[in-house]
Amino acid sequence: MTVFALVYTLHVLAALVWVGGMFFAWMILRPAAMAALEGPARLKLWVQVFQRFFVWVWVAIVLLPISGVGLIQLRFSGFETAPRYVQVMMGLYIVMVAVFIRIQSLQLPDLRQAVDAQDWPAGAAALGRIRRLVGINLLIGLVLVAIAAARPML
Repeated sequence: MTVFALVYTLHVLAALVWVGGMFFAWMILRPAAMAALEGPARLKLWVQVFQRFFVWVWVAIVLLPISGVGLIQLRFSGFETAPRYVQVMMGLYIVMVAVFIRIQSLQLPDLRQAVDAQDWPAGAAALGRIRRLVGINLLIGLVLVAIAAARPML
């Protein structure tokens, strides 16, 4: 395996974990939890899910720029010769990180606090805010993946 292949594989896997995890949570887990669990149990489940998933998101947040810069150096010999789509991908990554940090630092503590206090209406409201932000990040992530997949044509 070449260095490029190794770095590219790490980059793709990090993106897959983050975007794929959001897709699974939004499209599969959320509807299943709504159908199978009452409100309090559902809120408790989401606190546990976020706690575990966000560890992997942080791994992706660290790996993506490291591997991305590595790919730029290996493929384009630096930022100066990198094509526009690379700059777009970097910008979208920054937006996704900002949205994620907003979720983790502002919204998730509200959800945890509501669940701990058994304030189910406040917990539901906090989860709704998280759901909207995850939906935004999922859309951005899917656009980013589409750009990456279409890059040979750009």
